[in-house]
Amino acid sequence: MVSVTPSHAAESANPMIPAQGYQHRLHQIHPSRTNHYSLRDYLQFDSQRGSITDWYDQRIALATEDFVIGLVEGLEEEVGPASTLVMYRIGEEWGKRDAVVFKQHFEQEYQRELRKAALTFILEAWWWPFTTLGWGNWEVDLTEQKNGFMFINIFDSVVARTLGDVGKPVCYIYAGLFAGFFSGLIQKPLGCIELQCYAMGETYCKFLVGKQDRIDAAAFWQNEGATARDIEKRLRQGELVKR
Repeated sequence: MVSVTPSHAAESANPMIPAQGYQHRLHQIHPSRTNHYSLRDYLQFDSQRGSITDWYDQRIALATEDFVIGLVEGLEEEVGPASTLVMYRIGEEWGKRDAVVFKQHFEQEYQRELRKAALTFILEAWWWPFTTLGWGNWEVDLTEQKNGFMFINIFDSVVARTLGDVGKPVCYIYAGLFAGFFSGLIQKPLGCIELQCYAMGETYCKFLVGKQDRIDAAAFWQNEGATARDIEKRLRQGELVKR
């Protein structure tokens, strides 16, 4: 099984402009296309240049499951328990940069300001490339948005699927990605924690995204042995950890 990882060139002044005048061949065939749900449409393989680029002319790296295992185990060997934080920070930095790039892509592609679009539309526009690239399908619960948090379910996480049933959460890079992206999207600091994981024997991975007091409360309850369902119920009831 192969996972596909995008590599965003955040330093580009305009990521929509192809490097060295190079353009995805499908831009010419479908200049107004906005949905690219297959790798054949989304990726362009150039054997002469030895590169893979996506619809937005960003470089793509293909990663095997062995790479994912090697990354996780290598970090654990190098930094021990801190490896989870390292993975989270990698995802967080990626998410922050992706928020900037996504805003540029969105406004150019859909011809509307990001702040004026419906949130559900924005989120689907952001995540479909991740689904196409092998990061899994998702489901977002925004019912508690007004209370400062929301839940995200990921089906077929590439990290959890690769590592298998290890009895603990492993999708720290996803958690960091969500924290970084949503922080960049609303321009306010948010955190994220994985409440349940496929690698724990669950059928899908569940994440909480929200203000830090919600994340801290969820982490405390989780350390005390609370299940994802228990934590979700407590948060929906407005319960927080008393300091």
